[in-house]
Amino acid sequence: RLNLGGNRKLNRAFHIIALVQLRCNSLAKAYYAKKRSEGKTSREALRCLKRQLVNVVYRLLRPPDATSLPVGPPQALVA
Repeated sequence: RLNLGGNRKLNRAFHIIALVQLRCNSLAKAYYAKKRSEGKTSREALRCLKRQLVNVVYRLLRPPDATSLPVGPPQALVA
């Protein structure tokens, strides 16, 4: 079951970021279209896009010596 809890202000911020990315960023549009073609609903596809954006921001906030995630350029979803 989907957990709707957590930091509501942060969730809203990522929601707005995802909507702007969908409107302006061709990579985000392609990712969303790919998820839709996999049979996901529009809400599920948007949730996947938000998760990708959260991962990018998380990687940017991690210290460079962190070993749990690969060190490299963030995904190209962030313009």
